[in-house]
Amino acid sequence: MSALEPIAAPQTLASHARSAVLAAIGDGRLEPGSLHSVAQLAAQLGVSRTPVREALLMLEREGRVRFERNRGVRVLAPTAHDIAEVFELRRLLEVPSTASAAGRVDLDALQAELDGMSRAAEAADEAAFMDHDERFHALIVAASGNRRLVAAVAALRDAVRGRGASTVGRSRSLQEIQAEHAAILDALRAGDGDRAAAAMRYHLARTGDLLAARYGAIRP
Repeated sequence: MSALEPIAAPQTLASHARSAVLAAIGDGRLEPGSLHSVAQLAAQLGVSRTPVREALLMLEREGRVRFERNRGVRVLAPTAHDIAEVFELRRLLEVPSTASAAGRVDLDALQAELDGMSRAAEAADEAAFMDHDERFHALIVAASGNRRLVAAVAALRDAVRGRGASTVGRSRSLQEIQAEHAAILDALRAGDGDRAAAAMRYHLARTGDLLAARYGAIRP
């Protein structure tokens, strides 16, 4: 049997560039609808144009940016249809996962994330808040023991968060979002899977509906 080929580095420059651009889209530094040149982005990242172009081609295949001839690359805003698709799938996956998490999920870890949301809300730190939010949901899904389910939900979250979609400061406050998570944790702490699932269903439906309403009028 022939020897295995050496594996590549964990992340290539293009992968690093993709992550950096995606993070900038997610936190609003690269706004939906804005136009950028490959050279400009490469200069900001401190790398050559080639890995940045490769990264942008990856993001174009994912529907996050669009190359425009002789103009550059445009950051695409999510559409109401995009939002609806993502949250329909999240409800199908996360609601039953939440029901089954009762009696299985690490309640102390969930409380730690909820406390982190509270601190971030007080500091008006949306990025930190959403990191705790993401880990809160991930803990619940991970209680299923299904790694593919965890990966699928993470990809769905990334599809929206990685495009700068947010309801914060427009449709509701960080404190309101935290309260929706608190209701989920209260039900899980009581061991009531049905109530926890209902709270998760409400949270996801409200988030999806508010985002869809916000982005329905936006055109890439």
